Amino acid sequence: MKRRLIILGSTGSIGTQTLEVVEHLNNLHRQGQFPYEYTVVGLAAGTNSQLAFAQAAATGARHVALAAPASAPGGITLLEGPSAAEQLVRRVECDVVLAAVVGAAGLPATLAAVELGRQVALANKETLVAAGSLVIPAARKSGSTLLPVDSEHAGVWQCLPNHAGPAAPPGCADHAITRVVLTASGGPFRTWERAAMQAATPEQALKHPTWTMGRKVTIDSASLMNKALELIEAHWLFGLPADRLGAIIHPQSIVHAMVDYADGSTIAQLGAPDMRTPIQYALTWPHRADGVSKKIDWTTLTSLEFQQIDPAQFPAPSLALRAIETGGAAGAILNAANEIAVEAFLARQIPFGRISTLVAETLDALPRRDIDTLQDCLTADAAARDCARSRLAG
Repeated sequence: MKRRLIILGSTGSIGTQTLEVVEHLNNLHRQGQFPYEYTVVGLAAGTNSQLAFAQAAATGARHVALAAPASAPGGITLLEGPSAAEQLVRRVECDVVLAAVVGAAGLPATLAAVELGRQVALANKETLVAAGSLVIPAARKSGSTLLPVDSEHAGVWQCLPNHAGPAAPPGCADHAITRVVLTASGGPFRTWERAAMQAATPEQALKHPTWTMGRKVTIDSASLMNKALELIEAHWLFGLPADRLGAIIHPQSIVHAMVDYADGSTIAQLGAPDMRTPIQYALTWPHRADGVSKKIDWTTLTSLEFQQIDPAQFPAPSLALRAIETGGAAGAILNAANEIAVEAFLARQIPFGRISTLVAETLDALPRRDIDTLQDCLTADAAARDCARSRLAG
């Protein structure tokens, strides 16, 4: 059985690891150990045309979408421009779309995949952060299944009752679930004094102790803004209000999520810190196949540590819970302001400690507005970016 796959963000960290997983699963298929063979039918990337075309040559993909102009080799149908990824999704028939474009730029293409009823392996958390109120109803209407690729959300999913049955996100939280807790590694600044962290350089912030990720996601991990985005994503994926969501620092990154139940039981999902594991599970669900990732050696694992997040040192998760309670465009505003702040930090225009305060100031400055259409979301995104930039200039 063949499954046709489009990868949005193919040249990034998640995209390249997805291609590793696809190669692994196809090898298992040829050995009779996995029922599906994946065929990559489309790739979307930003400006790295050289790698995108090399990926197309390696996989046989004949459709490539690039945000920037490029000259395509023979046999490739090239789509170009800001809407190229969305055009790819709408024009090329597929069974699964893996959405891994970083930031709000991935929203139109991911929403298109949902509207078309595709299975969407969702690594682009900003889609739900900015437009969960559009994406979730669209998924329910079209029958699209959202398969979490973030390790934390994949962990929550596997801890839920009957997760391997016919139902996958989006879902409504079971009344027996009292709390869902996402773990955070704590990033490079977990043990730093607050004053030193506030003045950290981009080089220091980019040295993540556990995960290998793109620059923007690595900075988000250092500020714990990634956990803020993930809390909002969990709210939409699993139908959980802010008071049933939380996060905790876990430096080993072995426990990815925990689900507390009303009877006092807690179910946790554990795995090696390797993004290929949740990618593979999203692509193989509801089956499980021999893993491409290294398995945990329990004889060498001596301890699992957990510590509360200090909101004074890491205010981002609290901003997320506030955005969930506010509703409307608050998620879009938080995400857009953070993208501007991270860009400014990497360009050395602001200190590290300014990232979260700029996001908070932007949330404070803009009035609440509802999100009823994609244009509403894009308008809120643009307003937040303008507001954040004006505060940088001020």
